[in-house]
Amino acid sequence: MTVNHPERRARLAALLAEHDAGALLVTRGVNVRYLTGLASTNAALLVRADASAVLATDSRYLAAARRDCAEVEIVEARDVAGALVGLADRPAIEAHDMSVAAYRRLPGEPVPLEGLVERLRVVKDEPEIDALREACRLTDLAFAEVVPRIAPGMTERELARALETRMVEAGADRPAFPSIVAGGPNGAIPHHTPGDRPIERGDLVTMDFGALYGGYHADMTRTVAVGAPAGWQRELYELVRAAQRAGRRAVAVGAATAEVDAAARDVIAAAGHADHFEHGLGHGVGLEIHEDPFLRRAGAGRLDDRVPITVEPGVYLPGRGGVRIEDTLVTRAGGPELLTCTTKELLIL
Repeated sequence: MTVNHPERRARLAALLAEHDAGALLVTRGVNVRYLTGLASTNAALLVRADASAVLATDSRYLAAARRDCAEVEIVEARDVAGALVGLADRPAIEAHDMSVAAYRRLPGEPVPLEGLVERLRVVKDEPEIDALREACRLTDLAFAEVVPRIAPGMTERELARALETRMVEAGADRPAFPSIVAGGPNGAIPHHTPGDRPIERGDLVTMDFGALYGGYHADMTRTVAVGAPAGWQRELYELVRAAQRAGRRAVAVGAATAEVDAAARDVIAAAGHADHFEHGLGHGVGLEIHEDPFLRRAGAGRLDDRVPITVEPGVYLPGRGGVRIEDTLVTRAGGPELLTCTTKELLIL
């Protein structure tokens, strides 16, 4: 993936001017990666107001930094933040990342700022969207190949492992997050951890999973029926499907995030299930599985062009089961681009 990292750092430098900061000490690993391309568990980046930059990392990542980040000055250090903070006047720090103890160890009084790099990451470059599109393709592929193998007796954990294995075999870096597989009454728990419960005939089975490709996270949820669904299961599924459709139709450049949430939530509330859908409608995806923007009732802000988000309404009935349907899509001026293309028809296995 070809990315213009100097251009990203120049955009960050422009934001620094708005805060009268001479530099930003970037310590969040995902933000260091976004600005340099270096994936590391111990690195920091100092970006000055003139867009020049110094990257610090330890010996484990030094060769990779010299190979992949030739356009920035590189220093070797174990204490990466301490090595950089004194190299600029009026430096700011990522207050949402640095601990109080780490802040106290820094000389002087760096200015605490929050979310500057995250603001830049919301709108994606086309190469980022290409990587995310491939991650979603691998997710779709794994679903298509694994779902026909679901049968009574297979455990939730076995199904989760099968999905994850197939994604990696097909070319994913790894699963984007620990997969959720929830069968029968466990489907009422939105983030159920797969266990040894065997899938049974008559279950609804919810699968929430995704592939990681090139550092970018796919996210998709589908719910299937094992055996002929009961009337209440089919009705619940069709309700969530209608809500998900309404949410996707509300996605548009300029749309308020709270209004997109409401478009789906109102469908569920009108059916009498307002109390059975308590989480937000969706979230941004990219170098993190959950990132800005967030689609929720009390959310603020509007959607920009080229913003990958999820739309994932669900209805959860304690002790009985639940349904969630989720897609990853990208806002576009001409209408959203759907990246997870698996059917949303109820599959009966």
